[in-house]
Amino acid sequence: MTGELDRQRTLVALGCRVAASRGLVDGMLGHLSLRVDDDHLLVRCRSESDTGVAFTRPSDIRLIRFDGSAGASGELDGYSVPNELPIHVETMLADAQHRAVAHLHPAAVVAADLAGVTIRPICGAYDIPGAWLARDGVPVYPRAVLIRTSALGKDMVAAMRGRPVVILRGHGITSAAATVPRAVLQAISVDGLARMSLRVLAAGGTLHDIADADWDDLPDLGPAFTADAAWRHEVARLRAD
Repeated sequence: MTGELDRQRTLVALGCRVAASRGLVDGMLGHLSLRVDDDHLLVRCRSESDTGVAFTRPSDIRLIRFDGSAGASGELDGYSVPNELPIHVETMLADAQHRAVAHLHPAAVVAADLAGVTIRPICGAYDIPGAWLARDGVPVYPRAVLIRTSALGKDMVAAMRGRPVVILRGHGITSAAATVPRAVLQAISVDGLARMSLRVLAAGGTLHDIADADWDDLPDLGPAFTADAAWRHEVARLRAD
């Protein structure tokens, strides 16, 4: 179990660094988590020597209970849990398939939403998983608050309406999935659509959803390409940087 837990810590830490390298978080803000069992999750915590999400180490990923405590394990010695731990806990409790949660602050997504720009499937083969995600809608939680209580966490989950990503107005996003890579890749897709939307509008263009007739030719290429290969690229890109 110790070896598996170490592997999971490393994966969550890697997810944090990939998100930062993609500009989805900045400085100290943002955190990722992974559900371990019915009572525990691994989550990115903060220490007094913390230098930011971009520099997350496996040792920054701590094993805690869903109530935010560590029991007698010593996991929180020198660390504090995120103020917004309810984002992770309530998202996981609401859907057993959501084992990984990424709470991030992509500026383009926040700006697009504040400008009244809805994330829509304006791109097709440019990013097929992103197109399908946007086709089914990216809901918005309309409160720009710090989600530090279970009640606010439940409100956010209700706003998600069962979707994998929700925009938090004036705040950021929450992306939930079965795996850490997929949670981060979803966030990258939403951020890409927000950036593209803002670029089109800045150029004086108009946003149009892709044609209905095009969906049949935007196939699911399978996780070996859309998730596994994409994640390998993100990790290689991070190491190259």
